[in-house]
Amino acid sequence: MVSPERENPSTASVVVSKAVLRACERLEIRGRLLGRILGLSEASISRLKRGDLTLSPEEKSFELALLFIRLFRSLDAITGGDEGVARAWMRNENSALGGVPIDRILTIAGLTDVLAYLDARRALV
Repeated sequence: MVSPERENPSTASVVVSKAVLRACERLEIRGRLLGRILGLSEASISRLKRGDLTLSPEEKSFELALLFIRLFRSLDAITGGDEGVARAWMRNENSALGGVPIDRILTIAGLTDVLAYLDARRALV
């Protein structure tokens, strides 16, 4: 699942672990919710935040983190880097998505739907 930092994690593990935490920080997504998005326990998220664990490229949580980072980057580009607007977008009803984005991304299907929506909106710019 997750590899201890002490075992010399790969550069990709460290970069993705830090990037997903920064994206969550900027969107004000708490650890419990991040755990639900990535399929990890709260304890694992806590260790991830402390730097005691990194996401392993062989695991699903790593792939989900990549999708979440991509979602954040698309949303950041669309909102022009305005974190307040991005946070509001994540927490408000979106009729095109059929729900609130933050709720939709709790499932893999929802995460990919929100990402596809953002990618399509980003292409218009």
